[in-house]
Amino acid sequence: MKSVGATFGKVAVLMGGLSAEREISLMSGQGVLQALCSRGVDAHAFDPAERDISEVKKNGFARCFIALHGRFGEDGTVQGALELLGIPYTGSGVMASSMAIDKVMTKRVMFAEGLPTPGYVLLQRDARGAYGGADINAIPDQLGLPLIVKPSREGSSLGLTKVTDRAGLAEAIALAARLDADILCEQFIAGDEVTCPVLGTGAAARALPVIRIVAPDGNYDYQNKYFTNTTQYLVPCGLPDGEEVVIQQLVLQAYRTLNCRGWARADVMIDQRTRKPYLLEINTSPGMTGHSLVPMSARAAGISYEDLCLEVLKTAALDYQTPKGAAP
Repeated sequence: MKSVGATFGKVAVLMGGLSAEREISLMSGQGVLQALCSRGVDAHAFDPAERDISEVKKNGFARCFIALHGRFGEDGTVQGALELLGIPYTGSGVMASSMAIDKVMTKRVMFAEGLPTPGYVLLQRDARGAYGGADINAIPDQLGLPLIVKPSREGSSLGLTKVTDRAGLAEAIALAARLDADILCEQFIAGDEVTCPVLGTGAAARALPVIRIVAPDGNYDYQNKYFTNTTQYLVPCGLPDGEEVVIQQLVLQAYRTLNCRGWARADVMIDQRTRKPYLLEINTSPGMTGHSLVPMSARAAGISYEDLCLEVLKTAALDYQTPKGAAP
């Protein structure tokens, strides 16, 4: 009798890649690889930084589990390559991936659809490579202090700074500029920081339990995300009655608005005074490390890490199917 794992065919777990999040991607990918293999899936590691993506087809892979994070993995580029190769892949398609990786584009969509998200100012380099002093000086007046400065197209809190006074703004912009030409200056929302994963597609998509994050001094940075054990992850989240459901509904609305599919995770801040939730961003290729939040939330819902990987793998698809009878 054929095992469940064998029904997927040969699977490439894409990990590593070229982004600033390569180290985390390798950790995620190894976890997924081991989980799939333990369930009888013919899974193999595939690092696009070391092998041409065309080898996915040449080597007979039937589908891909994308465990890449950041640029060239979560931004629609590898998704587009797999569309051309005709290899189904996990996670969102080309357009949803490219929109969600860009925090400014995500905000524009959220504002257009009436979804709550913090106010922002976009800084873009001019022809001389500068950002313009007059606009920078006005940002604290527009957004207030403290405020958040971060690259528009990075994850894992890389290049992110909480700016508490005007003197720190220039240094924060310089740090973010090392990772992206576009810089997002964002209104700071003081309150509870939560995250909520989603599994599935369209009307069948469902939100998993909300996790409340309590980081040392409120600093949920790269180090505290992946390499310390001092951050608290509360699930059940312990929010006031009814708030978890409201956040789950809001996250599902945002997920469907961006046309995400397969799985994702949305980050939300809850204003401590008004208790209003604000969407920050949607991660369309979430982490799967030992510190990662989607497996933690899934476990609270009774889904093991191995079953989670299988469930995500089952959703592998293409945006564009070749019509029957058409030339390949």
